[in-house]
Amino acid sequence: MAEAQSDKLYATGRRKTAVARVWVKPGSGKFAVNEREGDLYFERETSRMVMRQSLELLELIEKFDVTATVCGGGHAAQAEAIRHGVARALAATDPDRRTVLKRAGFLTRDSRKKERKKYGQPGARKRFQYSKR
Repeated sequence: MAEAQSDKLYATGRRKTAVARVWVKPGSGKFAVNEREGDLYFERETSRMVMRQSLELLELIEKFDVTATVCGGGHAAQAEAIRHGVARALAATDPDRRTVLKRAGFLTRDSRKKERKKYGQPGARKRFQYSKR
């Protein structure tokens, strides 16, 4: 879960195969992802928006700095992993925040992953064409 280290809050966020280690501390609203600025790391505007959703929902975007280390998955999954981690860190401090974040679905770990390909098939679900004659 989330743990407090001096004034920093730590939490882990996950989505698909992406794992985000997130530190949240009081500040001015800066995001750092893998030692780069958040806006430079995520090229898509939607990923930038998803990354900030937890703080924007609580209207704390200008009050906290976020530092994240992300690995695995694609950019969309990494942004959602950061959102999950930030939400978990913020929820650990205040039970009122927890209810708001839970209702928005930011505390729920989205466990959907890619289904494995099975032998005798071209994909996970698709079958080779069947011919009766």
